Amino acid sequence: MELILKEWQEVWTPKLKERNIPELDVDSKVRKILTFTGVRRCGKTYSMFQVINNLKEKYGKENIFYINFEDERIEKKTETLTNLIPSLIKVYGDGDKKYFLFLDELQIMPEWSRWLRRVYDNYRNITFFVSGSTSKLSSREIPTELRGRALDYEIFPLSFKEFLEFKDVEIEKDFLFSERNLGMIKNLLSDYITYGGFPEIVLIDGEANKRRIIQDYFRTIINRDILERYNLKNKSLLSDFFISLLNTTHFSVNKTVNTFKSQGKTAGKNTIINYTRYAEESYFCYFLPVFSYKIKSQAQHPKKVYFADNSFITALSLKLSKNLGKLYENTVFLELKRKQSRNLFMDIYYWKNQLNEEVDFVIKENQKIKQLIQVCCNIDDADTKGREIRSLLKASKELKCKNLIMITEEYEGESEEEWFGIKGKIKYIPLWKWLLENR
Repeated sequence: MELILKEWQEVWTPKLKERNIPELDVDSKVRKILTFTGVRRCGKTYSMFQVINNLKEKYGKENIFYINFEDERIEKKTETLTNLIPSLIKVYGDGDKKYFLFLDELQIMPEWSRWLRRVYDNYRNITFFVSGSTSKLSSREIPTELRGRALDYEIFPLSFKEFLEFKDVEIEKDFLFSERNLGMIKNLLSDYITYGGFPEIVLIDGEANKRRIIQDYFRTIINRDILERYNLKNKSLLSDFFISLLNTTHFSVNKTVNTFKSQGKTAGKNTIINYTRYAEESYFCYFLPVFSYKIKSQAQHPKKVYFADNSFITALSLKLSKNLGKLYENTVFLELKRKQSRNLFMDIYYWKNQLNEEVDFVIKENQKIKQLIQVCCNIDDADTKGREIRSLLKASKELKCKNLIMITEEYEGESEEEWFGIKGKIKYIPLWKWLLENR
């Protein structure tokens, strides 16, 4: 460990493309462990490096240390953590000076949470930053011994605005792009919704290269974040489950059990429930509940499934044709999740009635329905447009919400709509503009 600490001070951070990460108040009187969570390869480590560079300007290089616990030289045993702080003090001296300690993928170490609680309590001169590809580090699931002591920052793959910045595209004020530049923005949006926002994927050229890397991410999530972490044996069934998620929009445990049974695969209800939990804990996907004021009714409905990045849908779905509607909807969901990560009072649902009419997203804030969002990339078809409008208006009446949004591919404007006496004003906005405005 002493060698790794010394090596870090010599190597330091690589060259970075900066991201829009929140400002962290490390000098606050209310001391917290700061955690960075999110799907593997979304940019957690580089976000930590960005924080490190910012801290260096004020506190100096010799006060900051970074350790990646996936380093093969680090023994995965409790004694390694026990000796970490004494090694730091031995090498750099002065156990009372202020230190900033960045611990990457700490959760793979045994007894990590108990150790972190102890050193957090005993070494008040150290500010701890922890990252991991598991929701076990998030504020909603963090171990009991760390409750109230940690503040979570969920890191996502690049937003569309960050994606454009990575492509060195300047965002014009009020989005007043020339016709030529707007065409470029739309072309880049097509690339973004197809291959998503994983930084490495964004920066590499060639569809074959992108797909190869995405598939490697998928294998790593399966092998390291789930099979190894939970000591599972049936890799084939787990992979089949994840692929099945990518090829559905609505998920239910019973339906999945029956589907596997029809395919000659043995998968009990408890197994599927566990697989669902693992998929969420690894941030591979999210399950969105239907909106209902009754918890029992929510539990009885299938959940809609969305993914950490569109690239998984493109590279791993069994459907060969590009499902533009699904990619649009997943893009909108991820932007809403980014917004939710900054707003503790925001909840996201979908709406569905007994006629199977749906609204894609119901936004609730402080116990009040604030917005209804429908995603329809092409509203040129009259039947499609009518169906989407009808669902929005019915949901508007039932949920008493007049803030109605239709996210489209091209069309922009506002119109008063009516369906059998139900009236409402709907705002139509192209996806590219909605993505930039929501940042």
